[in-house]
Amino acid sequence: MSQAYEPLSQIRKNFKVPWYRCPIEPAELRKLTIRNDFQGFLQALGHLLLVAALGFLVCWFFAHRQWAWFAVSLFAYGTVFSFTNFGCHELAHGTVFKTKWLNGFFLRIYSFIGWFNFYHYRSSHTYHHLYTLYPRADREVVLPKYPSLEFLFLLQLFTFSVTGGLESPGLIPIFRSTIMMALGKPHDEWSRAIFEPADQARAFRAAVAWARFLLLFYVVILAAGILSGLWLPALLLTFGIFLCNWWRYFVGIAMHVGLRDNVPDFRLCVRTIKLDPVSHFLYWRMNYHTEHHMFAAVPCYRLRDLYKAVAADMPARRTLRGAWREMRQTWKRQQTDPSYQFNTPLPPPRALAPRQDALGASLGDLRPKYLE
Repeated sequence: MSQAYEPLSQIRKNFKVPWYRCPIEPAELRKLTIRNDFQGFLQALGHLLLVAALGFLVCWFFAHRQWAWFAVSLFAYGTVFSFTNFGCHELAHGTVFKTKWLNGFFLRIYSFIGWFNFYHYRSSHTYHHLYTLYPRADREVVLPKYPSLEFLFLLQLFTFSVTGGLESPGLIPIFRSTIMMALGKPHDEWSRAIFEPADQARAFRAAVAWARFLLLFYVVILAAGILSGLWLPALLLTFGIFLCNWWRYFVGIAMHVGLRDNVPDFRLCVRTIKLDPVSHFLYWRMNYHTEHHMFAAVPCYRLRDLYKAVAADMPARRTLRGAWREMRQTWKRQQTDPSYQFNTPLPPPRALAPRQDALGASLGDLRPKYLE
């Protein structure tokens, strides 16, 4: 039996979270929110070119029957491809490019290859940012979540994800949700909730149309691949998002898992971690996730500078291994004490932040106009 939730239209009217944000001068924040098309191209086009290069290698080794290198390149292709949905996340915020239509153009490309319904996501993700980990209003991420290392789940992560899971798109759930949306029947309670208010009708129609377009797009791609004999590139494009999700899972799960909910401080409900340069690029700099939630209008390629600007008021960055140790220990303790949540150590309180303008709470261009 599903839980009865307060309608989101009422929550928007009556519920405001008094978020704490680290002190930063408004002029410095405005400088950090400046978007740059060149840096946007380096990130967005760079990721796509890396995927394309690895896809070419997969086809090359297959054609020349070099099976060992084929397996290696296929594994690398899936690993890199699996991070493309984080590109959808950043592009949906509308902060990657200074030129607005470029954000929309690349968002659609990334959404094509990732089976990603950005109309649905933009509506859902608005609540995630406004009410992060308040389950009353943010049901995009609901704690507790299990940092699984079970064998069958890991087997899918390192090969092909059929059933999916946390930070791992699965063939069955993605197909099901896309088909249900194409039929105009949102597949779960949260999807129904975000489209229920009367002012969401426009977003719902757009989400349905996009789901139908995705299905048609992939039918055409597969048919063209089979008829032309280029079936391997067609399969790589169609099913790439389900291949080798292992690193996406190990990195992406650290965002919120094992932390506190119902707390108005991003430092306690979001985690920033250290990553190597390659993973930092593939993850679209979202390892600076606390900073992203705190000041969502800052482009991903300026998050490192934002981190430096507010570092004195932030908890120490975890390593990825440290974050996993923290998550696993928290989950283990929750088995005997379900109410337990990890309380991130914070630095001593600083002087109150200067009065922030609206930019401090901006979500970039993510928040749809019908929610204003």
